[in-house]
Amino acid sequence: MTHFPLRLRIQADALVANWRWLAAKGGAGACGAAVKADGYGLGAVETVRRLAEAGCRDFFVATWAEAEALMPWPANLSLAVLHGVGPQDAPSVSASPARPVLNTPAQIARWREWGDGGPCDLMVDTGMNRLGVTREEAQAAIEGGLVVDTLMSHLACADEPEHVMNRTQLSRFIELRQRLPARRYSLANSAGICLGSDYGFDLTRPGLALYGGVPVPDNAEQSAAIRQVAFVEAQVVQVRDVPEGSSVGYGATYVAPSPRRAAILNIGYADGFLRALGPGEQALVGESRFPVIGRVSMDLMAVDVTDAPEPVVEGQWLELDYHLPELARRSGLSQYELLTSLGQRFERRWT
Repeated sequence: MTHFPLRLRIQADALVANWRWLAAKGGAGACGAAVKADGYGLGAVETVRRLAEAGCRDFFVATWAEAEALMPWPANLSLAVLHGVGPQDAPSVSASPARPVLNTPAQIARWREWGDGGPCDLMVDTGMNRLGVTREEAQAAIEGGLVVDTLMSHLACADEPEHVMNRTQLSRFIELRQRLPARRYSLANSAGICLGSDYGFDLTRPGLALYGGVPVPDNAEQSAAIRQVAFVEAQVVQVRDVPEGSSVGYGATYVAPSPRRAAILNIGYADGFLRALGPGEQALVGESRFPVIGRVSMDLMAVDVTDAPEPVVEGQWLELDYHLPELARRSGLSQYELLTSLGQRFERRWT
């Protein structure tokens, strides 16, 4: 079996606990799960399996290729493709049990041609101006016989709880529900769920918070309830002595202030540990923390382990501090970027 010198340790119980918290927070409606981008980088197949076992029945991907990667699809689960039906998607649509989320009049026309009048989902724009038809376009389609399983919209500013757009979009969506018939209505993502049960309607679509991201990091309730799911671990390639005055890494940006001991780890920006996550970040040796030194390179990075309680050795595994809210604060990257940029050279280990 091939050895991977990088691994993501993924805690299934934390994933399920986060889903259950979001389900309770979202009110009386069902709680689904966004598993696009390969389950936000953690592995969509295993994510679906674990959440389905916990009771989740509604799942969302971005594209038909992502839907195909989840086949065969269990008959008792719902799968929706958020980007709808493009001009080249006919073969995928005909072969898939997934429903499209229609976003344009052209997609509605394609679905009428390809979908045999079957149910679909429909995205209506309420102010984000990203995906979705207008209210008038939706009304015309429904009056023309379009059968809508889930009518949905998407919040633009839910991670800013006091932003005026949240109430504006909620008001517009309530009006849509009154005017446009559908089996279910769905508005809230992870951050929307945290705005309150008014935003829950019949179905919520959490993503980030399932995987350990905290929509509003300074919210004490969210920070306490949402558990870290993914833990990044890398193996030591080499341990070396760095004399006082010597530099480490490209650009000689770090110069040893005294004799140091550096562990070179088998991880770099090709794995999603970007240069922006370099100096200032930390690796863990037991309960102790040690700083990254020098620039992160494509496949390698250095950690100062001079003061480790026990000698660090070649082949040892070190955990990198990958707590999403804090890492986002320090790096300036979003929690979404930090998760989805984790590369394919990781062995993903579910525990």
